[in-house]
Amino acid sequence: MSTLLALVSSLAWGTADFLGGQMSKRYRPFFVVAVSQTFGLLLMLVVATATGGWDEPTDYVPWAVVASITGFVGLGMFYRAMATGAVGVVSPITALAGLGPIVLGLALGDTPTVVQYLGLLAALLGVVLASGPELSGDTGARPVVLAVGATVLFGVCLVAIAMGSRSSPVMTMTGMRISTVGILAVAGVVTVLRGDRFTVSGGRDLAAMAIVGILDVAANLFYGIATTTGVLSLVSVLGSIYPVVTVLLAWWFLGERLRTIQYVGVALALGGVAAIVA
Repeated sequence: MSTLLALVSSLAWGTADFLGGQMSKRYRPFFVVAVSQTFGLLLMLVVATATGGWDEPTDYVPWAVVASITGFVGLGMFYRAMATGAVGVVSPITALAGLGPIVLGLALGDTPTVVQYLGLLAALLGVVLASGPELSGDTGARPVVLAVGATVLFGVCLVAIAMGSRSSPVMTMTGMRISTVGILAVAGVVTVLRGDRFTVSGGRDLAAMAIVGILDVAANLFYGIATTTGVLSLVSVLGSIYPVVTVLLAWWFLGERLRTIQYVGVALALGGVAAIVA
């Protein structure tokens, strides 16, 4: 069950990233994140109420706050790195965010088999290659530093989700969204006071942003639940192959051409998944 949940989380994350990327071409990324995260919060408020989550112990709170802050700041660094550096340099670096919970799982005593270790390495390498790494050109130090910083923060975020989920996956996600939307609300007020205005051109775009938020929070929730029922290091790998999903969706729906190295990456990632779940 944990394997399925982790894979579904990757599917949801990859789809959310794809749709969010498309919306960010029409609207400012901050606006897309703010709207989508708000819908994610609304969903989690309903889920938390329906499952009686408000009555659970509050051990998850500090982890939810850490996950929120690191995820939010990491996203900002990622967007900045993407805006100032080559995508082929930034994306492969941030694709390694799953290393954080993998290292934690191994440190806590995870004992994958030899085949699963090989699958773990293949999946990680596959995700990096599928992201379309560029080995030529001068990106500069700043985007690389930002990308590395984003990767570390994303890794901490995943670790915090896993730790908070030990207490309550549902409430960890709810607390995370409450914190994130609170940060976004403050930032939004500052932005509006500066004279910026945000409007959605139609209900279809609003629905797309809502789907992004719902998929993103669902991915977080599925990942959190998976970490409580499966081997953390392996679950983290399976939950970190979402860049492959995003690449394949861009290929299928947008007609983006994949380079040979990306085909190799997709094959390696899928082979790694097969080895892990075998």
